[in-house]
Amino acid sequence: RVVASRSSMRVTRDLEFIMLPRNVGKRKAQIAAISRSSGDLILNVDSDTTLASDVVSKLSQKMRDPAVGAVMGQLVASNQNDSWLTRLIDMEYWLACNEERAAQGRFGAVMCCCGPCAMYRRSAFVLLLDQYETQLYRGKPSDFGEDRHLTILMLSAGFRTEYVPSAIAATVVPNGLAAYLRQQLRWARSTFRDTLLGLHLLRGMNWYLTLDVVGQNAGPLLLALSVLAGLAQFALTGSLPWWTIGTIGSLTLIRCGVAAYRARQLRFLGFSLHTLVNVFLLLPVKAYALCTLSIP
Repeated sequence: RVVASRSSMRVTRDLEFIMLPRNVGKRKAQIAAISRSSGDLILNVDSDTTLASDVVSKLSQKMRDPAVGAVMGQLVASNQNDSWLTRLIDMEYWLACNEERAAQGRFGAVMCCCGPCAMYRRSAFVLLLDQYETQLYRGKPSDFGEDRHLTILMLSAGFRTEYVPSAIAATVVPNGLAAYLRQQLRWARSTFRDTLLGLHLLRGMNWYLTLDVVGQNAGPLLLALSVLAGLAQFALTGSLPWWTIGTIGSLTLIRCGVAAYRARQLRFLGFSLHTLVNVFLLLPVKAYALCTLSIP
């Protein structure tokens, strides 16, 4: 106990805790911390996230390149064994990090450095501070989607954004559907808003990134149209839309099979269940998000 206590005292001497008078949101809390700090690199970690011991060294190594403005690590669910949903989310994070972010990182343009584990170059962040703090959407202050917006600002300023798969951060994920859908609603609004903001970036980037951004936004739209067409067929003819069901099912199995092979884990075959969650829950949430972009 004495060793732990003394160790804690030594650590806390190097830390400054800033107590704000009220909950002002993540963005203003970040800005308050940055204004009181002086380091060359800024590490952003969510309060429910645990970092592996080598995360800081691995992220900072990537930041040795002065062209890099931000870098993120790989996210895993620390509570993945809580429920079927947390297991799905853990696999969803693996796919988002090791397919989407990894591919974007090859071109130095990760489109969203996720908040649970992201490092920023202070000199770059300070240049963008005013734009970051005063983000408006339709004349109203925006108080969510900070991670994606800051990443887009970094790219707009000409900095690279990277991904380090070996820098592991374990974060708590929703273990119930209600909390999960609320989270997805916030993320969907942020994605729609900042995708529009970042469209001008695509002109100066690799063709793959254009395809990636178009695919991320057109994919849900095409899926929604397929589902609506299938429902219309069933309502008008009484016959099941086997072609639609077969196509969606085949694409699901291909994606899950590739993930299982790359990760060397058969559990990814179970990610097929996420297609049902996507069709019956996430598509309506995304449609609602698109219709309510101005709601904070």
